[in-house]
Parts: sequence; C-alpha cells; structure tokens
Amino acid sequence: MRQLLGRLTLEEKVELLTGQDMWQTVAIEKIGLRAMRLSDGPSGVRGEFWDERHPSLNLPSATNLSSSWDLALARNYGRLAAAEARSKNVHAVLGPTVNLHRSPLGGRHFEAYSEDPVLSAEIAAAVVEGTQESGVAACLKHYVANDYETQRYTADTVVDEQALHEVYLLAFEKAIVRARCWMVMSAYNHVNGTLATEHDLLADPLKSEWGFDGVVVSDWTAVRTIASARAAQDLVMPGPDGPWGEALVKAVRAGEVPESAIDDKVLRILLLASRVGALEGYPVRTDFPPIDGPAFIRQAATEGSVLLANDGLLPLAAPRSVAVLGHNAVAGRSQGGGSATVVPTHVVSALEGLTAALPDTEITYSLGAVAETGISEFPLAQTRNPVTGEPGMRAEFIGFDGEVKLGDDRLATDVKWLGGAPTEESQFLVLTLDYTPAATETLHLGVGTTGHFQLLVDGRVVLEETLEDTDEELGAGLLAPPTAAAPVALTEGRPVRVEVRYTLPKVGAFTNAVAIGVGTRPTTDADDQLIADAVEAARAAEVAVVVVGTNSKVESEGFDRESLRLPGRQDDLVAAVTAANPRTVVVVNSGSPVEMPWRDAAAAVLLVYFPGQEFGHSLADVLLGLREPGGRLPTTWPVAEADVPVLDVTPVDGKLAYTEGIHIGYKAWLKAGTEPAYGFGHGLGYTTYEVVATEAGPVADGVAQVRTTVRNTGAREGKVVVQVYASRPDSTVERPALWLVGFATARFAAGDGGELLVDVPTHLLRHRVPGAWELESGKYLLHVGLSMAEALPRTLELAVGQPAAGDTVRVRRPS
Repeated sequence: MRQLLGRLTLEEKVELLTGQDMWQTVAIEKIGLRAMRLSDGPSGVRGEFWDERHPSLNLPSATNLSSSWDLALARNYGRLAAAEARSKNVHAVLGPTVNLHRSPLGGRHFEAYSEDPVLSAEIAAAVVEGTQESGVAACLKHYVANDYETQRYTADTVVDEQALHEVYLLAFEKAIVRARCWMVMSAYNHVNGTLATEHDLLADPLKSEWGFDGVVVSDWTAVRTIASARAAQDLVMPGPDGPWGEALVKAVRAGEVPESAIDDKVLRILLLASRVGALEGYPVRTDFPPIDGPAFIRQAATEGSVLLANDGLLPLAAPRSVAVLGHNAVAGRSQGGGSATVVPTHVVSALEGLTAALPDTEITYSLGAVAETGISEFPLAQTRNPVTGEPGMRAEFIGFDGEVKLGDDRLATDVKWLGGAPTEESQFLVLTLDYTPAATETLHLGVGTTGHFQLLVDGRVVLEETLEDTDEELGAGLLAPPTAAAPVALTEGRPVRVEVRYTLPKVGAFTNAVAIGVGTRPTTDADDQLIADAVEAARAAEVAVVVVGTNSKVESEGFDRESLRLPGRQDDLVAAVTAANPRTVVVVNSGSPVEMPWRDAAAAVLLVYFPGQEFGHSLADVLLGLREPGGRLPTTWPVAEADVPVLDVTPVDGKLAYTEGIHIGYKAWLKAGTEPAYGFGHGLGYTTYEVVATEAGPVADGVAQVRTTVRNTGAREGKVVVQVYASRPDSTVERPALWLVGFATARFAAGDGGELLVDVPTHLLRHRVPGAWELESGKYLLHVGLSMAEALPRTLELAVGQPAAGDTVRVRRPS
C-alpha cells in the first residue's frame, strides 16, 4: 500500500479524500484503484438509484431483527445484505445503525437495535461479520450519541464521560474489536461542544484503543471545515464539492495539516479498496453461497415478531371466518422512512397473506380507520403514462431554454432523484399522468415536496403552493416533505389528466436531489362510519384481526415523533372491535413503541414491527402457528407516554443534555420505579419454559461462564432466550440497578431441554472514571431468567479479583 501511496502527488492524495459524486469514491487508474460505490441500508441495499425501476429486497427493520436475539440469524442477515450489494455493484453498505433507543420519540428508532448497548453490540457485530465475510464493507453509524433527529445537523449532545463510554460507545465497540468492521460513519451532531467529524473520539478510542484500521466516512455533508482533516476523519461524502479539496492542499503546504495525516487517510482508503476488490490485484469475492432472499425475509420476520399477550387464542385453528381490519392490513409498513428506504418489487399485505394461507376460510375486509398521513401515491393500476400508455407517469426536466433535458417514465407517483438528473440545467420538473377513479367521490388531490408548484387537473389549476421545510432539518424536505391538497370531484371510471409543474429549487444541502410525490390525502369525514362498518364485520366473524400501526410520515429520518399515539382513530377502532368480538388479535405494525390503551381487552397482541416485503406471509405463518413468534423485546414499551423516564429529544439553545447519564431504557425504568406495559426481554411463544438450574464458573481469562439448564414445559417445540443481568448492590460508584451482560438462544422439542452457556466478560463489569476504566473487586450478583423481570429472583454470586493478564483496567477495592 505504501508503494502505491508513494506514486501519488499531494493533489491526488487529497482528491481521494472526497467522493467523486453522490455515491462513489474517486478512482485513480495509474495505481489500479477503481471507484467504490457506497449505498444506503441497512434494511436492504438500495444501490445507486432511489427508483422503483431498480428494486431491492426489503429486509425486516432493525428492531425486528434485534428482537430475535439470534446472532446466527443476524449473521445471515448480513450475508443477504452483502449478496444484494454485489448484485448492484455496491462495495459498502451504510449500516448497521447502532445508535441507541434513548427515547421512543426518536425518529430513527426503528433503524437501530435496542435500548441496551450489549444487545445492540452483539447483533451489530454479527451483521458486520456476515456482510464482510462476503467481501462487502459494513459501515457502523452514526458515531456517536446521535440518538435523535431534531436539529441533528447543529445540535450538541451533552453527555458525561461515564455514560458516553459505558453506554453509547459500548454499542459500537464489539463490531470494531471482534468483527473488525471496515467503515464507521461520523455523525452530524456535536458531542460536548465539538463536531463529531472533528472529535478526538475518532482517534481515541476508535483508532487507538479499539485498533480500528478502516475508513471513517462522513455522514452526507457532515464535514464542514478543514479542522476535520486534522482529526481522524478520513473520507468526505458526497462529492465532488466539499470543504477539503484545494483548500486542504493549501493547508498541508502551509503546515496547518501534516501530510502524514493525509497519508494515513489514503492508506486506509487503499486498504478498504483491497478488501472489497476495488484495487488491482485484489479480486472481488464470488465464492459465497446463494441465499433465497424472500424465504429468509419471511423467516426472519417471524423470528423477530413479539407475542406481547395471548389468552390462548393464538395460534388460530382453522377459523371458519376472519374479519381483517385496519388501514395497515392493506397498506402496511414494511419499512420506515428516510435513507433506510428501499423499493421492493412488491410488499405482501396482511390481507393478501391471510387470504393465501386460508383458502377455505371466509375472509372479509374493512378499513376501520385511516392511518396514513400526508400524501399517498396513486395506486399504480389506476394510472397511465400518457407517453407510453403503460401504468405510471411521465416526468420531464425542462431546461431554461424550454427544451426537455430528460424524459423519465416512472412506475410510481412518489419519486426521487439522488443524482443522475439534470437539475443544474433545468428550471422546471413536469409530472403528467392519467388517473382513473375507482368511485364517484370528492378526493383531496395533493403534492408533497419543498418549493413552488402548480397542480392541474384536466388543464385547470386546482392548487398552487410554495411549501417550505418548516422543520429546518437537513434532508427532512427530501425524506418527508411538506404537503398540500385540494378537493376535486371525480367520477368512477372517468380518467382525468393530472399534471404537476414544479419549479426546481437551487438551494439546499443536496442541490442535485429532487423528491416529489403526487396522489391523494385522506380525509376523516367518514371516520365514525368506517369504525361502525368494521365493528359489524368483526361481530359477524369468528375471529377479528386488526392491523394497526404507524407509517413513514410518523417514523422516519429527518424528524422525531410528536407522540406515542397511533395516528388517526386507530385506538378507537381497536376499542370498538374488541368490545364487539372478544376473539380479536391486534397486530401492531410499528417500528417503535406506541401506546396501547386497549391491550387488556384484546385476546392477543402481536408486534411485527416493520417486517419487510413478506409482511403478509410471515404474519400468516405466526397467526396460524406454522412458525412460532420468536421475538423478545429489545426495548421497554410503556403504558403511557407520560410514564417514559427518558423522553426528551428536543435541544434547548442548541444543546440536548443527556441528564439521565447511564440510566436509559430499562435501567431508567428501574431507577424510576415505574411499571411499563411490557418490559425489556419480554416475549411469549407458543410453548413455555422453566429454568431448572443455574451455576456460574469462576472467572478465567476475564470471562465467567454461566450454565443454565432449561426445560420446555409446553406441548410443542419452541424458542427460549436465556438472559443474564448483573448487579452490584454495594457498589462504591453509580451503576444501574441491573444491566445485561449476556444471553443465549436455543430451541427444544416439547418436554425436552438442555444446557445453555453464556459467557460473561468482566469487561462488562467495569465502570468509567475520568480518563480510564476501573473494575471493582468483590462480589457481583448475576440474575438469570427469561426476561429482565423473570431474572430477578434467580441470582448467582460472582467473585471478581485482579484483572486477567492483558486487561487494561485498574482495580478499585471497596473502601
């Protein structure tokens, strides 16, 4: 690598440190370096184009995956992501996201794994291993303390050293130290007054203590100054413009940035290129086995589904009739919004999945309550592109000279261009389609975008607006733009010509990116009747299945959630249906916690999160008992929003203070003494288990091994997740009441059982003091069970003395 480095001029070295465009790094032919393509993830791999004509596999969301507590499954998840990446000529997947569930209001909660750093770290490390063993880089993000979206580009996270190291950095550590992750993404926010891209944390612990030898890439436009080049930031994205370039060359020549720092960054990029097969002499890996994507997604979604409550109704036994209810039953969310979005070929709805699985059952459907907010795109089957005559719409970029610079035939009416469109030379974007209404009614037709537009129906302007991105968050206008709509009277079967004339803006962080959607905005005029119709359908059926949830306008990158309530009148719907039919299953289709005021009235409550493109099939598998719901909660679910001990995601005067310190998630609930609806680690299966015996061996080489014997006491095979927590009641330092130190997952047949081994490293018993780690000697309690609550009665004592050889922590003896 150093030989290649020596062949580069300073200008060429610096050129390598900024991307060549939105998604690719710079190529230098004379040293055999090809461009590397980076792609958004992590619940799929979108590739270069955010485009329905370039579909991707849509994997279950991170919260679904982490609910499996299954490291083998997580590793296969990474392998599938790598296979998708290779099919799209992608060298690096921008994921996994290992920020923490500090607050359930966090907009990207669905994209991260857990409120616990140990569970997050274990799942992330397994995903990284699966991805990189196939020769594709994984990129951990967002380093660090980037656990909210409000003012994310400018806010300063104020967090004490103990919490920073014991909680937020711990979530990243294992994927670096054990899985040897090849990339880390620096975040937008400040940490204790310093931009993440300029922070000493990029050097220590990341590159020094943890030995990270990969590339630190910026979040898109996160690098703002030359100061980041003096830090351990390596690569600026996107390009070709940015704050480094010629200015960095001058800074090196002026002695303001040492050339040795530039060399280190270049060597890291060359090493990454060798690892992913983008450097001459280092081939692309092609020897990994094929994976059946849809089959894996279907299985993974069931493993991550959490059965929160069940009075015995599930699994369903050949019901004669089922009433399927709810907006999300036909327009369910397979994924959250924002840069994690991929475009699958098709998402199997809950209604489709149940209909296919129950061919001999009478199935009825009723909407019940409108859940969607904002603009919903027109159904493709009811559209026609006036140029091609096929379903879809025509998009034309019109230049300042009035000529068409690009004509694009799209297969959707909510579209994006992230690079590749002639935005700089175009003044307008014109969208045109013919829409055929399915009923005679007045619909609210509208547009979602940022900037000025006209909406025309049959040549008549029905709406003209200039929409502003009032959130003022970087990318919010692109990922979840504001909307406006106007009522239009339509006649069943009579097509209307819909046209949008949009003035392309010339400002913003991503000047070559465009996001615009045209469609309908739901109204609430008939809500009472919708609920009444659903109640009638539920009363007439043997079983009612109500699918409720959120959507990409509620859970997305670019903004935080406003509340934990389900959108619309979904709570009213569930309350009315459960009163009409006690045999009601409520399926919760959200990526993060929601209030469930009706939970005690339902016969069963099943949480599926955002389960990926096989939504309906995986749901049917679980409801009918073809597969067991394998999930255990990675995050505490509250009774009410007011009960949540750590909720705030809104900076004050530009600062968000993590005043709770080390007490987030279940640790904060324990400190507050408040009872949640469903605690961390909770989840029911279709069988039952008991812990027969537990014992802990002595500490050897920095690890104590906990042996737990369990027995399946139910009537069918099922999954067990043994969880081990530590406590130190007489500690001389501040600690949580309990903290997770290990877990193991297994399956046993009815009546069978066995021994599970859980390694507990003393590494997880340490505490942070200013500038160092310390380990209290003496006795710790280990609590073993099937959830945090169930672990409390079962305790073991673990004696900890001097650190093992090679341990870098100091020992503190109780005074």
